[in-house]
Amino acid sequence: MEPIQVGNYNTLKVSRKQEFGFYLNDGGEGILLPKRFAPDRMRIGDEITVFVYHDSENRLIATTQKANAVVGEIAKMQVISVTAHGAFLDWGLMKDLFVPTSKQVVGMRVGGWYLVKLYIDEVTGRVAATEKVESLMSNEALTVKEMELVDLLVYRHSELGYTMIINNRHIGMLHSNEVFKPLEIGDRVNGFIKKIRIDNKIDVVLGKPGFNKVEDEGEKILRLLHENNGYLPYHDKSDPTEIYSFFGMSKKAFKMTTGSLYKQQKITFTQTGIKLNG
Repeated sequence: MEPIQVGNYNTLKVSRKQEFGFYLNDGGEGILLPKRFAPDRMRIGDEITVFVYHDSENRLIATTQKANAVVGEIAKMQVISVTAHGAFLDWGLMKDLFVPTSKQVVGMRVGGWYLVKLYIDEVTGRVAATEKVESLMSNEALTVKEMELVDLLVYRHSELGYTMIINNRHIGMLHSNEVFKPLEIGDRVNGFIKKIRIDNKIDVVLGKPGFNKVEDEGEKILRLLHENNGYLPYHDKSDPTEIYSFFGMSKKAFKMTTGSLYKQQKITFTQTGIKLNG
């Protein structure tokens, strides 16, 4: 069988039952799934997907609780407590996630929210987290190309725009003139690679590239027209924030999409808005 991935989800088979829970087959003595986390009517031989981590006694344990993040991921988490050795974050599990003091940037405080990356500690084998995220990113050997769809995480805000973490591996910039919706540090959004510069600096944009984006947003505008008796009071002079608030897209995308729909003779422009044909 495949090795157990600590700090991640594993699909395992029930090997035996005890009064206090079920043991799942790991190729050895088994991993305990406590009774409180086991589904009703579970039987020996059943397969179940569980999250595996170490308990307070350094034993592997399984749970059906959903973790706020898995090893390798970057996530925004809240500090539950602080000690001389480090801070503990709400992991969404019975056990909190430890951030050593040496892995903190300034010093975490109780109640604060921080972006951290989960990793396996080489000494203990346990899952831990580090706030020193940017040092783990690299643009030296890129794994993305222009126009490729990517996962983006909002990392930092500046006058230029937002520094974004790309696919948990690279750093990119979402420029202010490309931002048409509220963003907060820690938000996960979909986007694509707009440009890769000679020095491997990356510009990203929210949404989808090219004609796919127009097609998807065109369907959305047509649906909204159908839902509003074939007319919407928005046009190329409308305020960009009003357009985004209603359609969830930038004014530029709105104009490009409605222009495409007009050429397809699906809509008509009026002095006060857009009208569905037919």
